[in-house]
Amino acid sequence: MNITVLGAGLVGSAIIKDLAPEHRVLAVDMATATLEPLAAELSIQTVQADLREPGTVEAAVADSDLVICAVPGFLGYDVLARVVHSGKDCVDISFFREDPFTLDELAREQEVTAVVDCGVAPGLCNIILGYMEAQLEQVERYSCYVGGLPRVRQWPYEYKAVFSPSDVIEEYVRPARQIEHGQEVVYPALSQVELLDFPGVGTLEAFNTDGLRTLRHTMAVPFMKEKTLRYPGHANLMRVFRESGFFDPAPIEVDGQMVSPLQLTSRLLFEQWRLEEGEEDMTVMQVLVEGRQAGERVRHEFYLLDFYDRDRGITSMARTTGYTCALVVRMLLEGRFRQHGICPPEFIGRTQGCYETLLEGYAARGIRLAHTVRQL
Repeated sequence: MNITVLGAGLVGSAIIKDLAPEHRVLAVDMATATLEPLAAELSIQTVQADLREPGTVEAAVADSDLVICAVPGFLGYDVLARVVHSGKDCVDISFFREDPFTLDELAREQEVTAVVDCGVAPGLCNIILGYMEAQLEQVERYSCYVGGLPRVRQWPYEYKAVFSPSDVIEEYVRPARQIEHGQEVVYPALSQVELLDFPGVGTLEAFNTDGLRTLRHTMAVPFMKEKTLRYPGHANLMRVFRESGFFDPAPIEVDGQMVSPLQLTSRLLFEQWRLEEGEEDMTVMQVLVEGRQAGERVRHEFYLLDFYDRDRGITSMARTTGYTCALVVRMLLEGRFRQHGICPPEFIGRTQGCYETLLEGYAARGIRLAHTVRQL
């Protein structure tokens, strides 16, 4: 099959490496420095292009059987819309802020399957909830705690961005929408900090971020929330940045020049949050699903702890996000999932056999998702 991957960064490159042995892959990215190592290592085609230019996306996907959108969030919606308009099935991990369902009618008209938010969170956590919805008589409560972290804590941030820093900052600014008693409630990002202990990691802090995304519309669960995990103290530091105006996009005058605080902050943090070569990260995720099963109230607990792949030099976030995407791509190509329109990952979790197929793929790649059940 011909697969076009739009965006060949940390996660995009992991997807390419996973799919290239079995498929004809075309990688498209602005940076030749990103593309050249992939072309040297793998038997793939590469194109250096600015996807913001008119007609570039359409030309790149013209011969594709399936497209993967792995661009930064600020480009995601526009790129996905152009892919759908081209009539190509796609899997998207750009995590843009716009509502993907505004493209649903177009996708149906084009008879396109467009799986969005297909990473680890959103992504795997949605698949888990979709799967549990099919297993339980009633789902009463859903909680997700998730974060990508450096294995070694270093002052002052004790954090490294394993994806676009601008997308990380977006999480710290956008109000967090949750579901309580069946109604949507809104909290400030970085609020309601709590300390939690995780096996193999220790104590982390969890705080509100806007991570439910499509689940707010697709799941009739009376209580749902997602919180981001960081080393303790990070949320308070980021609140200081936010409240001091460092995350504001509107330009301000500095010595006669107009400067965007957000652009400057992103530029400075990108250098300090960049993972150095060989620097190791980890992904921590806990999903709790409560409901009724066989007449009893139960809690299903899912726990993921994944680490940097030393042998292949692939970050844990690239593994957990990228491999989830690549495995869903295979499901589409094999006909295991087929539904026209905008399809968030919970639709895949609801589909018989898809969750089990995902777990098999994870196991083959050294990713383990622990699952326990407790009576309440």
